[in-house]
Amino acid sequence: MLGGMESIDRYTSEIEMSVASVARRIGVAPGTLRTWARRYGIGPSGHIDGAHRRYSHEDLARLLYMRKLIIEGVPPIDAASAALALPDSELHKNSQNAQHSHLLDSILTANDHALVDQLLRAARSLDRELIERTLAGHVESHGVEATWHAVLVPLLVIVGDDWARTGEGIEIEHLLSDLILRLFNNRIHASTPKINPRPVLIASIGEETHSLAITALAAALSERGILIQFLGARTPASAINEVVRRSAPPAIFLWAQLRKNADPSYISDLPSVRPKPLVIVGGPGWSSQELKGATLATDLMSACSDIERAVGL
Repeated sequence: MLGGMESIDRYTSEIEMSVASVARRIGVAPGTLRTWARRYGIGPSGHIDGAHRRYSHEDLARLLYMRKLIIEGVPPIDAASAALALPDSELHKNSQNAQHSHLLDSILTANDHALVDQLLRAARSLDRELIERTLAGHVESHGVEATWHAVLVPLLVIVGDDWARTGEGIEIEHLLSDLILRLFNNRIHASTPKINPRPVLIASIGEETHSLAITALAAALSERGILIQFLGARTPASAINEVVRRSAPPAIFLWAQLRKNADPSYISDLPSVRPKPLVIVGGPGWSSQELKGATLATDLMSACSDIERAVGL
């Protein structure tokens, strides 16, 4: 084991890392890293315009420290400031940890894969009780965001691919969707003290019926103590506008998984209220759109960060 670790150290000390590699190591999407670099100034220290971004181990150390603070509840802007101000002695310590982080990541990834495999077998056997107990335990230990990214997204991708390839197994997808929605709704309605007097508005727009991802967002925000007004699936523009007029939410999140539902008029036709809310959109439907008046959230973590900023965290 020591010999293997030494050989890995020699290898990692000779290279710099890509955006995708660093994103995998700290558990965020590549788009989140780019957002952090643009918004907070924490990015690849040796980046040259026109060249691919390459991260050093010192850069990775700062990002690992920032990610650790965020998980502990520190707002991203403060976590980035603390990471950028990390003393050289602490940075060296974190850099050494960063050089070993891929080994820890491989263990964590193996554990995640094992859990996904266990849940997949249970789902194929329609073992409702085992799935429910396992997911509830993971959420209780790690939180909604970690469970969504590390376990549920990979599991749902496998199940969806199986169904698309074979045309069979729709009952498995329905079972998982039902259990996940129940789990997240329990988190949404848990009696957590709320920090914002005006609720954040969250809705799936148009004829959008896909609601798992947006329910995960609602659950993750509720877990953080953020008050929400969750309108759910297939929300017409008239309902969204009425809520905005009445409650002047600090943030509005609009989800569209399908491109046909990502209608920019939902953004442009929002009522004018004061203070002006932060408008955030999410989902693959928006990915190719030219957005005016809204911020695109690339994943659950970035959506949570944007909304935390809007409510003053």
